[in-house]
Amino acid sequence: MIEVITNGGRYVCSGAIAGPIVEFDLRTFDLHDLTFTGATVIPPGIFARLVGYIERGEVTPVLAATFPLQELAAAQHAFLLKQHVGNIVATVRE
Repeated sequence: MIEVITNGGRYVCSGAIAGPIVEFDLRTFDLHDLTFTGATVIPPGIFARLVGYIERGEVTPVLAATFPLQELAAAQHAFLLKQHVGNIVATVRE
């Protein structure tokens, strides 16, 4: 997905489900003036802002799959296959 970032854009990595070693052409960052940032600790207020973006429809989370909580083992299996793009969600009935 790095190739679709606009010149001067940012790529933020949080988690490494594909493993610790990845392969990409470093010149992509240089030639397009991109910034690469890791995100482990979220500064205060960021999560609340993100929820606001989602509620207003300004950001749409990418869902790879949704599983009912009773199928949590299947959700974990799908996650371990590492063939998904987006989040795998377990839902709880109210």
